[in-house]
Amino acid sequence: MIKSFPGFEATSDTEPFWFLGGQARIVLPGRATGDAMSVMEFSDPIGHAPPHHVHENEEELWFVLDGEVSFFVGDKRHDLTPGQVAFGPRGVPHSYLVRSEGARLAVVFSPAGIEEWFRSNGVPVTDARDIPPAFDLGSIVGSAEAFKLRVTGPPPTL
Repeated sequence: MIKSFPGFEATSDTEPFWFLGGQARIVLPGRATGDAMSVMEFSDPIGHAPPHHVHENEEELWFVLDGEVSFFVGDKRHDLTPGQVAFGPRGVPHSYLVRSEGARLAVVFSPAGIEEWFRSNGVPVTDARDIPPAFDLGSIVGSAEAFKLRVTGPPPTL
């Protein structure tokens, strides 16, 4: 049982990092919830889309904070705007595609743990005006197996 609720103050754990061409940050790490869940925030540019993939270990819940995003869960497409939510059950292939100039998402993972995969594959943001650094998708995908995450197809496109 968690004895006190964690604060949301900025710490080295919550600093933003680049991931697959967008920015991410861990808002609430799993260790703060007894690994019951974690929360991340993603800020992505137009056209951003991760490859279709499956989480075998965790459920995923996406909250659209800003922008327009299409979520692909199984064989269904959900076009969402700010204030709307999509659910990605474990074991079901999914992805998303940013349709507006940019989008910001809050994502809950339950149970926690996958946030460490994101962090370990990210590059710290040193200046908010930086452009995203190049990334090695093969290396990122290769490290996913340890987190029971597997790629099932290419990213969706505009």
